[in-house]
Amino acid sequence: MSTRHLAYVGEPITLQRLLLDPPRSLAAQAWSPSTQLGGVVSADGFGAGWYAFGRDEPVRYRRAQPIWTDASFASLAPTIASSCILGAVRSGTTTFAHDESIVAPYTQGRWLFSHDGGVADWHNARRSLYDRTIDIPEAAAPVDSALMFGLAASRWSAGTPLGAALVEVIREVRKVGGGRLNMLAVDGRSFAGTTYGEQLHVLEKDTGIVLAGEPYDDDPDWIEVPEGVLVEGNEHGLTLTPLEL
Repeated sequence: MSTRHLAYVGEPITLQRLLLDPPRSLAAQAWSPSTQLGGVVSADGFGAGWYAFGRDEPVRYRRAQPIWTDASFASLAPTIASSCILGAVRSGTTTFAHDESIVAPYTQGRWLFSHDGGVADWHNARRSLYDRTIDIPEAAAPVDSALMFGLAASRWSAGTPLGAALVEVIREVRKVGGGRLNMLAVDGRSFAGTTYGEQLHVLEKDTGIVLAGEPYDDDPDWIEVPEGVLVEGNEHGLTLTPLEL
């Protein structure tokens, strides 16, 4: 499954300004991506998750339809602002179902998660790894991204830090065939992402940091993250660490 996705931490920003307004916004990327390595049009669903003041668990909105066809999201997006947001648009394949349950972001507790890419041997991976995710309800969705979310969320629940859990998931999936394992996760205060077979780009400003599958505008401060890197960001800044696999 191919996904255009982004994560943001920083000063509060509206969903409209982050996801819809930029010239190559997530909504624009859904029908005309510029750097997507797999798939073309992300018309098989979209989702957004954000954190409201005074609430640890995120709010999530997702649909199994193209983002540009949802008038309800277009109506609410200008009214909602948050300091931590994760958005994604989905390009599905015939291998997986087409319904809201397999659309990112996935959530458990205070975490949100998205995956861009694919597990190389999905059926073998599910047989081998699913029993490690059974305490995570959304891991049961019939798609490889849900399995990866379950593996990550089970580690977060056990106390593993946000980014370290993503690295552990890559290690585990590599044992059963690997794949393109580009992930994004947020916890309300920080984000983490991995470049493993797919691209990420980062934009760091005084007001906040964006980590995205592709740049949403022509700002010269966008930087492409090298392959094989864990990216972490919060109010204190940005760190890039080579994956130790």
